[in-house]
Order: sequence, then structure tokens, then C-alpha cells
Amino acid sequence: MQIPLDRDKPVPLARQIQAHLERLIAGRLLAPGVKLPATRELAQSLGVNRATVALAYEELVAAGWARAHVGQGTFVAGPPEGATVVVEPPAQPLNWAALLSRSARIVDNDAERARAAAPTGPRDGVISFAGGMPDSGLFPTDAFRRALNEVVREEGESLLQYYPVGGYPPLRRYLATYLLRFGLEARADDILIVNGSQQGFDLIARTLLDPGDSVAIEQPTYPRAMQVFRSFGASLLAVDRDAGGPRVEAFERLLERQAPKLFYCQPSAHNPTGLTIRRDVAMRLLAVAARHQVPVVEDGFDGSLFYGERPPAPLKALDRDGVVVYIGTFSKVLFPGLRLGWLVAPPPLAERLRAAKQLADLHTSALLQAAVHRFCERRLLDRHVARIAGEYRRRRDALLAALKRRMPEGVTWTEPEGGFSLLVTLPAGLDARALLPRALERGVAYTPGAAFWVDGSGERTLRLSFSSLQAGKIEEGVRRLGELIREARKRPSAHPVERVAAPLV
Repeated sequence: MQIPLDRDKPVPLARQIQAHLERLIAGRLLAPGVKLPATRELAQSLGVNRATVALAYEELVAAGWARAHVGQGTFVAGPPEGATVVVEPPAQPLNWAALLSRSARIVDNDAERARAAAPTGPRDGVISFAGGMPDSGLFPTDAFRRALNEVVREEGESLLQYYPVGGYPPLRRYLATYLLRFGLEARADDILIVNGSQQGFDLIARTLLDPGDSVAIEQPTYPRAMQVFRSFGASLLAVDRDAGGPRVEAFERLLERQAPKLFYCQPSAHNPTGLTIRRDVAMRLLAVAARHQVPVVEDGFDGSLFYGERPPAPLKALDRDGVVVYIGTFSKVLFPGLRLGWLVAPPPLAERLRAAKQLADLHTSALLQAAVHRFCERRLLDRHVARIAGEYRRRRDALLAALKRRMPEGVTWTEPEGGFSLLVTLPAGLDARALLPRALERGVAYTPGAAFWVDGSGERTLRLSFSSLQAGKIEEGVRRLGELIREARKRPSAHPVERVAAPLV
């Protein structure tokens, strides 16, 4: 431990040591229970007499900052009640806000709006449809722990070294076979392992976008994708979508008038609607993109979590002109915390994405890649997906049934074919964001739909996610929401409220 001591000061050295440790404890830099260095050790590192350090410790104990245990040492107790520590501020603090890049300011503004708008955190008794995440209670943690232990024991020396940027070869070979199930043909060498789909967005934007470029993006859409593209200085051009997918005529008109660098979409298990693009719409969309030489960034959702008879083919599987960049992830079918995804791109772009990945972080954790591969090669992923797909389908069905029973006339909703959520549209005159505080008072939360619109519209919509809720809670949550909407229709402006929004996932 380094403690600055000024021997020219009239303040005794023991008091300087004591004051420095009090400041560290008050600032939680030394947490309660932490053992302080032995007096001999600290005295040696500071170049003072051992008795000086012992005196400082005795004063800390006497004032309640620390406690001493005979034969064990001195431990942090925490700030005593009513204690104050005076810290001198820098003479001229650096104005960090003025030094932020344009990209950082965009990200900071988005984050500030989210913090200001979001509810203050989990509340007791609140049934939350706002998550949009897998149910952690369904995670196969024990099986994955065993796979992780095995690869550490067998391959730890190589996996804990620097690793090739492309990814763990056996996992890439597995993914090449896995994607064939959904009609997507990719060689192992065509696959780049990344730290989740979010890094996939970042690498694509870093490789293709310059400040001032525009990006065509379906509407409604995934908010995090909007944030990434905006952070690179791109302007967003909305392409409205309906039940069949993005409106191809509107997409082509936009391409004729503008020159976007790329088009972003979620063809399957769309967030927030849960809908899937029709095959004829997909073929027309790809033809337009190829004709106008515009890349399509496909945010892929695992076809295993499709609730119909058979999952649709990804756009990349239908791509004959090499215009699609596919982003995949294990976050929805395994663990979001793994941050493990992949990109499949045409060869001319793939090398540039690898270079961007290497510049960003060298490589994704080889240890986690190997553990996921071990888990998958033993067919544990297949077994897990079969279980969770059935459970999520039951929860989706429970939500649809509850909406039919509980929602008043004039409320409509999408019927998701995959994914974790659906989109509700309220009757005219109601605003989902303005209703949220009253919903929270009734013990139910949701995500206002305006967050999913590029142009800020969608005020009458809200997203309900069913993945993290048991059927009984789904029924009760929809009952509370239905009652609120009935009351709001009778007097929509009777109770002015602060406009807030739920966190986005």
C-alpha cells in the first residue's frame, strides 16, 4: 500500500497515515472486513518506524474505523456513525464533459434519457413485462459448469493464451453445421466469433459507416441498434413494417431518393412485435437491396425459438447476391452473460470485420468458446432448447389468452411467431408512456413502444415480454393492465403524470 507522506508538514506521520486510511475507508476503497497490511510490512514500504504505523492503527481502532483481533491483525470496520472526512478537491478540475467526442456525447445523451425516464428499479409486488430476457431459472448452469471445468482441465494452457481473432475452430465448425438446420450455408472460415450481437453491430458500423452516412432501418426496431448506428454519426431512415415484414415498396422508394450505406432488420422473432417476415417479402426485399447495391444487416434470432410448425429461413439463406451480413448469438438460447455471438459476411467484407475485431479486443474468450462447444457437441444445447422452446411457447399462449380475456375493446396486439415479446396498440387518445407511472402503482410494468420507433412515434404502443414470467403472473399482470386501460379510456387526461419509460432490452 502506498501512502503519500510529507515529512515537512507539522502533522505527525502517524496522523497522516491514519487520515489517509480514514479517507480510503470513507470512500469504500477499503471495504468493511478487509485486512490492513501488517504493521511491519506497511512500515517497511513507507520507510517509517513500525511504532508509527502501530500508533496510526491504534487510533483507527479507538475511533471505530477498524477493529483489532489478537493474533490475526487489524481489519476495516467501516466509517463510524457521524464520521466526516475532509477531502481537498483539485485546484482546477478537468472539464471532461467538454472533451467528449461526438460519439460519446450521443451515447451519453441516450443513457441520460434512459436513466431519467426509467422506473427507479425493481419494486416489490410488480409484475414486469419489461424485461425481454431469457428466464434465468431455466439456465442449465450445472451442465455448463461441468463443461467449463473439463475444458479448463484438458485445454487450459492453450485457451488461456492469446488466441486467433476468428475464434475457436471447433466452435466455428459446429456453427457451420448448426446453421445448416435453418438453411444457412456457411463454411467455418466464413464465421467470425464476437462478444455478443452488440459487438457485431459495432464492428459492422465501424467498418461500413462514416459520420454523416445514413442507415435505413425498419420501424419499429431494436433500440440498441439505433443507438450504435447513431453513435457512429449516422442518420436513420425509417422503413415502416407491417405483419408481413418491411414494406418493400417504401424501401425501394427510399433507396431511389437516398443513398443509405446499409439496411438493418430483424426478419425473424422481431423485437418488439415477435413477427416473422413472409418468404415472398424476403425475396423481394433482397432483390431490391441487390439492385441498389445496399448491404442488408440481418439481426438473426435463433430459429429454435419459433412457435410455428417450422422456422423460416434466414435472409442469409436466401441471399444469392452476397448482400447479407448475418448476426447470430447464443444470448437467447443459452446465457446472455456469455456475450458470445457470430458474424457471417461475404468474403470481401469478412476480412475487414476480422481486422476491426482484432483492433477492438484481439479475440473473444477462447475459454468460453471451448466450453460452449463442449456443451453443444454433447447435444446438451439441443436438449436445453427443446425444453425452453416448449416453456416459452406456453408462456406466449398464456399471454395471448389473457389478452383476449382481459383487454377492453379497441386494444389490439401482434401474435408472435417467435422470440420473447409482442406489441400492444392502445385505443386512440391514450399514451403508453404517460400511463406507465399509474401502471407501476398498480403493480405492473411494461416497455412503452415509442422507444422502438426511429421517428419517436408509437405513443399508443407498448411492448409486453413474456419470457421471464410464469403463466399465473402473466394472467394477473394482464388483468391489472386491462383495468388501468379501461379507467384511462374513461378519463384519459384526468390525472396528469410525469412521462417515463421502462428500461430497454
